[in-house]
Amino acid sequence: MKITVIGAGAIGGNLAVKLSTAGHDVQVADARGPEAVRAEVLESGARAADLVDAVRDRDVIVLAIPFGVAGQLADLFASVPDETVVIDTANYYPGMLSEPIEAVDNGQVESAYTAELLGRPVVKAWNAALAETQRAKGVPAGTPGRLAIPVAGDFEEARKVAMQLVDDTGFDPYDAGTLADSWRQQPNSPAYCTELTLDELPAALAAADRAKDAAIRDSLPERFAALPANPTVDDVVEMNRAAHR
Repeated sequence: MKITVIGAGAIGGNLAVKLSTAGHDVQVADARGPEAVRAEVLESGARAADLVDAVRDRDVIVLAIPFGVAGQLADLFASVPDETVVIDTANYYPGMLSEPIEAVDNGQVESAYTAELLGRPVVKAWNAALAETQRAKGVPAGTPGRLAIPVAGDFEEARKVAMQLVDDTGFDPYDAGTLADSWRQQPNSPAYCTELTLDELPAALAAADRAKDAAIRDSLPERFAALPANPTVDDVVEMNRAAHR
């Protein structure tokens, strides 16, 4: 597939490498320009591109950008065909990674808000796994204990495309339903960054509680401060799991 990843940070870089390695035609674009794309992201065959060129004639566009800034791309996406699948990977951390957003604080689902800003439907994927989990823990399909990633979206075909790409990055995709249900994979739900298998993930999604999970999300600075110096990915995963025990 012809795929563009917008955003060259940890998540965007990981996805560009994984998808390119899987054989896809991958371009990486960043608001800071093509020169902002790190050399190691391009070693597997992905190409750096400017934003305007990067959204032309693509099958899939992955947004690996901070939550709440998708509106800055609305004019750019006005020319993107309806059949192009747009995947949102962002998460909302008010007061930490973004300013508080009243609509989301009042209950609007994160990716529904992103879709509204962008002016087109999106699929939610790859948001519920840590960057280091995505980089280091993907394995071939059929490997025992393979970790799963939830995928939510309103259109079945777009959701299927995103699920296939999740599989290509080394994780079992789980159909998590419509975008309205994607709050169940938002921070800090039981399914969020807790490294679950396909057998374990459905129960975690079902156990989500919006008020409780938001409170756990907002306690992240205090919980993170209690971790050892230079915490490992396993330390962070255990912190997230422990919040729901």
